[in-house]
Amino acid sequence: MKSSYELAMERLSKAAPAAKLTAAQKKQLAELDAKYTAKIAEREIALKGEINAANAAGDMEKAGTLQRQLTADRKNLQADLEEKKEAVRSAK
Repeated sequence: MKSSYELAMERLSKAAPAAKLTAAQKKQLAELDAKYTAKIAEREIALKGEINAANAAGDMEKAGTLQRQLTADRKNLQADLEEKKEAVRSAK
């Protein structure tokens, strides 16, 4: 007897079967992950230094602004990464 989870997964796979990726697509996805991980880390390093300097100077407003900028940059880079990954997945 199947669990409700197993039945739901079967229905899901019938409605939207999982896409099979080629080795080249997997390689492209891995390269994109590595590239964007590096971009995010680079941005964090640059802004963390500025945030720490602002905190040390007692400028909490500037530190908050930089923290929000870092969060926005991270979200934008993640969204860009997901867009590019989806393009690779949908390419035949």
